[in-house]
Amino acid sequence: MASWEPDGRGEPVRLVGQDFAGNAIDTGDWVGDVVVVNTWYAACPPCRVEAPDLAAAATDYADQGVRFIGINGVDDAGAAQPFERSFQIPYPSIADTDGTAIAALQGSVPVEAVPTTVVLDRQGRVSGRILGLADATILRGLIDDVLAETA
Repeated sequence: MASWEPDGRGEPVRLVGQDFAGNAIDTGDWVGDVVVVNTWYAACPPCRVEAPDLAAAATDYADQGVRFIGINGVDDAGAAQPFERSFQIPYPSIADTDGTAIAALQGSVPVEAVPTTVVLDRQGRVSGRILGLADATILRGLIDDVLAETA
């Protein structure tokens, strides 16, 4: 786990793509909200372990201006959508088989493992990162820290 103070954060990250249903996603539309980004794929064992915690956090924080988004660079819709249904994932994921979204994220923070979870502040800058399985308590702490910052 790593976190950065507001004055040590880099440039904003903007993720653009389509979800597995073909809907456009652009995190540039979410400036002003805290954004949690999670990389995953359906056959990833730690992704399956952390999915319920991520889904619960997304639901719990939804009315506090926190948005969640997944990035899946491995699966097609036939593998991704059953995973999303099975774990009742309440947020979209970018279908990133071309690696564009991961490349945008890599420009600001190393994504060395799947899963990786990144918290973006209200300006879209990386404020925290968890490599590997996201511990729910640590993730919620990173989100709470950013929510406590002035908008």
